[in-house]
Amino acid sequence: MITLNRRFSFILLAAGFLLLIPLIAMQFTSEVDWSPLDFLVMGVLLFGTGLASERVLQQVKKTEHRIILIAAVLVAFLLVWAELAVGIFGTPFAGS
Repeated sequence: MITLNRRFSFILLAAGFLLLIPLIAMQFTSEVDWSPLDFLVMGVLLFGTGLASERVLQQVKKTEHRIILIAAVLVAFLLVWAELAVGIFGTPFAGS
């Protein structure tokens, strides 16, 4: 139980730390212009990716399967992130 709480805390801290990067960048340049909704969506994406990876590590026993499933989670995260950032697929999801 303590290990689970430590991992959960690490996931929260890592997501928060990564969200500090655009927040700090917004103080120095006008090229980074995130709204509170942008921070919320990215926070959910980062936290969800961390939790999905943790779930794979808990549930899957074979190392090869773990690697494949975590890679799939990361690819899904990157595709959603790219779609939200620049609309690579041209879906209304990205506001295109």
